[in-house]
Amino acid sequence: MNESDAKIKYVKSMKLRCKQLAIEVLTVCDKLQSNRNSLKVILYQLCKSVSSTAANYNAACRARSKKEFFSKISIVVEEADETVLWLEVLKDGHFTNINQEITTLLGEAREILSIFASARKKVSQR
Repeated sequence: MNESDAKIKYVKSMKLRCKQLAIEVLTVCDKLQSNRNSLKVILYQLCKSVSSTAANYNAACRARSKKEFFSKISIVVEEADETVLWLEVLKDGHFTNINQEITTLLGEAREILSIFASARKKVSQR
């Protein structure tokens, strides 16, 4: 496998990871729907940030220039960071009794954030 094929495979795997995280988080949010205003706000913000992470990574992959890629990947980092925050709030605030599931999602969200933050740093150094 040449370098180009490896890059394509990596990009596809990251797109899949982002989409899968979004699906899993959205599924959990549906399970946790509540009449409590505080939980409604957390779930709304979490759904927005996790779906935006996936959507903006897709957009970054279609960037027409390095500047456009840097701009889009910066949005991905911001949204992934926000996803981590809302998952932490959900877990640490004891808003749910499914903390193990939230902990698993949080681990994946942190890994994705780390990968994209590193990618943004590498692009900015070029």
